[in-house]
This record gives sequence, C-alpha cells and structure tokens, in this order.
Amino acid sequence: MNRVNLLFRNFICFLSLSLLSVQMVQASELPDFARLFEEASPAVVNISTLAAPKQGRAQIYGPGGEELPEIFRRYFGLPMPDAPSGKPQPMSLGSGFIISNDGYILTNNHVVQGAEKIIVRLHDRSEKVARLIGADKRSDLALLKIESKGNLPVVKMGDSHDVRPGQWVAAIGSPFNFEYSITKGIVSALNRSLPSDAYVPFIQSDVPINPGNSGGPLFNMKGEVIGINSQIFTRSGGFMGLSFAIPSDHVEWAIEQLKEKGYVTRGWLGVAIQEVDRDLAESFGLEKPKGALISQVVPSGPADKAKLHPGDIITSVNGREIMSSGALPMAIGVIKPGDKAALELIREGKKEIVKVKVGELPDEQSQHSEHPALDTDKKENRLGIQVEGLNDDYRNKLRLNKDIKGVVLTGEILGVGRSIGLRQGDVITDLNNNRIESVKDFNKVVADLPKDRPVSMRVIRSGQSGYITFRLTE
Repeated sequence: MNRVNLLFRNFICFLSLSLLSVQMVQASELPDFARLFEEASPAVVNISTLAAPKQGRAQIYGPGGEELPEIFRRYFGLPMPDAPSGKPQPMSLGSGFIISNDGYILTNNHVVQGAEKIIVRLHDRSEKVARLIGADKRSDLALLKIESKGNLPVVKMGDSHDVRPGQWVAAIGSPFNFEYSITKGIVSALNRSLPSDAYVPFIQSDVPINPGNSGGPLFNMKGEVIGINSQIFTRSGGFMGLSFAIPSDHVEWAIEQLKEKGYVTRGWLGVAIQEVDRDLAESFGLEKPKGALISQVVPSGPADKAKLHPGDIITSVNGREIMSSGALPMAIGVIKPGDKAALELIREGKKEIVKVKVGELPDEQSQHSEHPALDTDKKENRLGIQVEGLNDDYRNKLRLNKDIKGVVLTGEILGVGRSIGLRQGDVITDLNNNRIESVKDFNKVVADLPKDRPVSMRVIRSGQSGYITFRLTE
C-alpha cells in the first residue's frame, strides 16, 4: 500500500510540474504589453472640445459626445443635454498622439470638427489649448499644434506595409474618458474599403474600441504606430469585434499636405466604377473576378482625355494590382494631381497599357455641380435612381447610335433600382410601354406607374438591349 501511495504522489508531482511547464511556455509566448504601454503611453493625449451653443437644431451624439454618422456609426449614444445659454457646449472627447517634440498632434477629424476650442491633456495632466493646422474629412484626419519648448514625448511611427493579419496590436486612448486605457487584439484584415470612406485602405482589427478612443494610436508590438483608430462597425451601438484604423503610411502621406496648406489634394480619374463579379468576369474573358469596371466616364475628365470608355476593366495602377473596385480610388487618390499613371486594363478581351494624366479630385461642394449644363434629375423617385439626359457625350462614351434616345443612370442606385439589378451607365429607352426621350418624360412615367402590376423596362447595357419586369408595392 505504501508503494502505491508513493507512486501516486510521484504521479501527482510529475503532473503538476508538467502543467507548470506548459503555463510557463504559454506565458513566454504572450507579448509584453506592459513594456509597450510604459514606453508609448506618454506620447498619447486626451482631446476634448467645446462648441458654441446652437439654436433650433437637434443633434445626436455618442457617449463621448461625437455626432453620429448614419450607417457606419462611430459610436452610439443619446442627445447631449442643452448647455446653459451663452456658454460653450462640450462637444466631443477623443484621443490623439504627439508626432513631433515641437507640438504637432494627430487625431481624427470627427473629434475636432466644428470645435470652437480644442483642449489637449498631456500625460503629466497639464492642459494646453491646441490650434487646428489642417483637416481632411475624406480620410478623417486632423493635425493639431500646441505650444512646446521642444521637450515633448513623441511616438515612433511604423510601416503599415509590414503589417500582417494575425499580428498582435494594441490601442491606447481614453474610452469613456478613462484616460490611458490599453486594449489589445490582432489584425483581422488589411486594405478594407468602407462605404463611408472610399479613399482609405483601413486596417481591420478586433481591438476593443469605444467612445474616446477615436484618434488614438494603434501600435504594433515594437511600440510603433501603425494606424489611427477611426471607426467601428456596429448594429448594437457597442463594440462588436470590428474596428478600423487608418494606416500609418496613408497618414504620413497626408501630414505634409496638412502642414503646408491645411488640406489634402487627391488624384482623380473621372470615372464611375463597379465591382467585377463572376458573371461579368466570364463575359469579359477574365479567368477570375478582379479589377474595376468603368461604367461611366466624366466628359472632359482625365479618363476621357486618355480615351478610356465604359467597358474597360482597370486591373493595375503603376504596377499595383487592383483586385476590387474599392482599391482603385485609393490607388489613384495618392497620386499627385498632374502626374501620369500607367493603367493596365482589359479592353475587348485584350490587355492594354494606357497612360493617364491624373486630375485633382474636386472638393465635396463642387462634385455635385461639375456638369450644370446636363439635363439631370437628382431628386429621389419611386425607383430609387438618378438619371441624366442621354446627350451626345454619353452616346460617344457608351458607343450608342446617335438616333437612340433615353436617360442614363448616374449616382447611387437604391430601392427598386438596386433590387432589379440596374447599374450606373444603363440607358432606359422605354418604361411601362412609353418611349423615354428626356428626364421630363421619365419623371412623368415614373409618377404614374401602377402598383402591384407588372411593369416593363427596356434597358441598354454595354451596347446590348433587353427588357426587364418588376412590380411596385407602393
């Protein structure tokens, strides 16, 4: 019996040592977030803003004070309480980080947009009023400046090109105003294109991001900034494992422009594009779906001057492969306006190289009035589509005979139009057995379309015409 007890004790001792060894090995494989935090956190700052009181306008803000976008909500929350009359109103809370010891700070544009006063709180708990040097709404970046004697701690900027899915990353910021909180996770994906930000190739991670983290740094395990935390995707209003950061390489590209002129200019082709799905790839003779299909060319734009036309599929820009349509605006956007870009494209089943002199992306105010002379309709209608008159410019781009009349689909396609598969560049010539020769004809016929009865529509796409049918329920 004693021998049995001895064997049992030896077995228990061996098992305990084995488990301890496994735990030690596992612990040695975990990254050292404590050292990262100690070295990097002094250069992270808390940002709060004040805005002048507004009258007669309701706004919805997140728990940190941010006003919410409609679809990709940066954060969910309730209306802010009214500020006492005549006093500045707390507007938002966020994070940022110091990029130079003379006081330059990076954060998100949505953290400081519309602010009357920007207050930066440093690691030593001192507060400084910051100046807005420049901002870029499209990439959600803002550059601030505080007074400094040149002794501020700064972050180390990393190379986001070296980032790989599965790598450990960490965020430091002020979620819900809990300053200097660190959260960790892994990189989930790269080069994510979001509907609300077509010009940023986001880094996707599962690092928990909450109100107040906006504008804060995303670090690799070397303590280098590889991104700026900007957005989360949520259906509940809270973090759901999907957070998005602006890559550091994209940030560095913009910093000099923000310093020099206060805004960012981007390259522009002047085309409307769509995704190449499996059926389209097969019809164009591609081995697999890839590239950006041109569905429309802006008259007199850069692409028009380079003789690009609908049906061309752009597969690379300056040697950079374009696997999806979302990659094209990013690739063109970083090219300096006036420089030439070499586009590899598929045209009528053959590869071609076309050089284009890149234009400057129009600002958001002018985009909607680029072609004021066109016969256009920008109002919502029962089909959820926008149309323009089929003029000679469009006939040339779409390779249509001069005797064809109708309207061309432009802009975003929603509702019924999306459900029946309409696309930008489609030409509608007949609707509900009525000839369509102008926007006026189209609007009149759409207004009179019957409910719960089949409606026919003749559509010309890529030179081929056909009829589709649908029903309206309202």
